[in-house]
Amino acid sequence: MSNPPPVPRPFLHPLHGLLLAFPVALFVAALLGDIAYLKTVEMQWSNFASWHLVGALVFGGFTLLWALILAIMRRHTPIGRRARIYAVVLAGMWLAGLANAFQHSRDAWSSVGMPGFTLSLVSACLALVAGWIAHGPIREIARS
Repeated sequence: MSNPPPVPRPFLHPLHGLLLAFPVALFVAALLGDIAYLKTVEMQWSNFASWHLVGALVFGGFTLLWALILAIMRRHTPIGRRARIYAVVLAGMWLAGLANAFQHSRDAWSSVGMPGFTLSLVSACLALVAGWIAHGPIREIARS
């Protein structure tokens, strides 16, 4: 009889995955708020985007901290490289979101415009990439 293949451990702890869900959703919501503001020029959309950014930065900060600890703890394991890439993507996401929050603190049209929209797009894309890295398939290196 052959042994069943071992079930791979998930890349992230389930609570870490739950924390990651917030910045992914909130950065995308901020991007959608910026798009709505650019289409309607209704200032409330920019306010919504600002609040989404604050929530994304709070939860993203905790997620980033946990990812850095994960990258340090798993640096000598087969998924250590993936953990480092994940932490770098989260750091880029958080820094782009922070710059975007500073951009949104300005008045009226200068709060969004193209720089704010670009930063929203970058932070949302990096959040989605982080989610893909975190929840994508794990390919372990076969040892021979």
